Amino acid sequence: MLFNSLQFILFFPIVVAAYFALNPKYRWILLLLASYYFYMCWSYKYIILIMFSTVVDYISGILMHRTEKTRLRKLLLIASLTTNLGLLFFFKYFNFFGDTANYFFDKINIFAEVPTYSLLLPVGISFYTFQTLSYTIDIYRRKQKPEYHFGRFALFVSFFPQLVAGPIERSVNLIPQFRQDFKFEYERVKEGILLMAWGFFKKVVIADRLAEYVNLVYNNPTEFGGFQNIIATFFFSFQIYCDFSGYSDIAIGAALIMGYRLMVNFRRPYFAMNIREFWQRWHISLSTWFRDYVYISLGGNRVVKWRWYYNLFITFLVSGLWHGAEWTFVIWGALHGFYLVFAIWTGKLREDLNRRIGINKFPGLYKFTQVFVTFILVYFAWIFFRANNTHDAFLIIGNTFRFAGNATLNLFNFGVDFYIAFISIGLLLVIEYFEEFAELYGKLKLKVPRPWKWAILAVVIFVVLILGVWDEADFLYFQF
Repeated sequence: MLFNSLQFILFFPIVVAAYFALNPKYRWILLLLASYYFYMCWSYKYIILIMFSTVVDYISGILMHRTEKTRLRKLLLIASLTTNLGLLFFFKYFNFFGDTANYFFDKINIFAEVPTYSLLLPVGISFYTFQTLSYTIDIYRRKQKPEYHFGRFALFVSFFPQLVAGPIERSVNLIPQFRQDFKFEYERVKEGILLMAWGFFKKVVIADRLAEYVNLVYNNPTEFGGFQNIIATFFFSFQIYCDFSGYSDIAIGAALIMGYRLMVNFRRPYFAMNIREFWQRWHISLSTWFRDYVYISLGGNRVVKWRWYYNLFITFLVSGLWHGAEWTFVIWGALHGFYLVFAIWTGKLREDLNRRIGINKFPGLYKFTQVFVTFILVYFAWIFFRANNTHDAFLIIGNTFRFAGNATLNLFNFGVDFYIAFISIGLLLVIEYFEEFAELYGKLKLKVPRPWKWAILAVVIFVVLILGVWDEADFLYFQF
């Protein structure tokens, strides 16, 4: 079930109405059934995978907590990791590694072949797998106690607002909220509706409109070049941001209406002054997951310098692979790992250079330059993220410097939709600028009279309904 579908628009109000009408003791039953129904709208078969992971991690967590035997605790953790990562590997990566192995076998004349299977990737498997893994790892590390109520734990794994594309929640944040009795609160519900409306604006007004032009160029890489490629990649930079952050806003807003507070997943990432800060603002739930469970497990920065660089690079390499079973994602992750390691390695040199140039004397110019350079680095990496394969990615990069081609992408031939896309991006940046430097949202909540708040909400909803591209396009991160 897509958020941007008539089915969800009918489903969600019914769930909310029933939720507040029910005795709080039984709300978990409603939410669990609603979450399973929400997921089965894609394929009823794959609900078995969620249930299986739920049972394994529920039992593993309790048994780990009850025993003091280190060996048994490790075996239980390994059972959880093997089950969850095994399912993820089989459905998402088996064919990728099989095809790669077959390619190398062919190159060195080894007459062997790894079989491949025609499998439909279960929606959201990467997200709920990581969510359950964080639960068992935290219990193993004795950072939390297990949840003994099976229904609440099952709801933690499958909570429908964030089930298929995050935020990747931690059990210490979400499970305790399922025990609370949330009343219907006017201000909280209005805040949730506004957040959902803003998410829909980013998704259906901006992202889905930009997709038309991005797909045109990236699906025909031999036909375009120069300015056409530059515009397409610029559009994709905002398409993926608005698509994914729009989903997160809708998820957070939907949960908030019922009283549950999910973690913030995006914080204006294109205002970041360096790559490290970018990852503190982009897909925060995933970047903190990799920090806590991969980077720190490898030793973090409490090692010799070369090992620190290695830990950073490997973490980003794995992060790239998490996004998809394609070499394009691996290269994308490797680029971000290289960016970060290079920035650390050249930190003192760049500080000395900035002092000599004197750019630090102009804080506004210095910050703009940092933000612009960071955006360009992220922009370049997006080429690999969006390209259909590595061949297309390098073709697009090469053709970007070719300002002639067999086909044209004339800015004046696309009509009003093209200009709406540009205006929407501009509006997004203006709003985020004021939010970044003037805390616009907080001031609206505190100082704007109630009628004006409703007027703002009405305008956002009106714009979404009138200008939205309502073709029920998938969210990009569903494929991960």
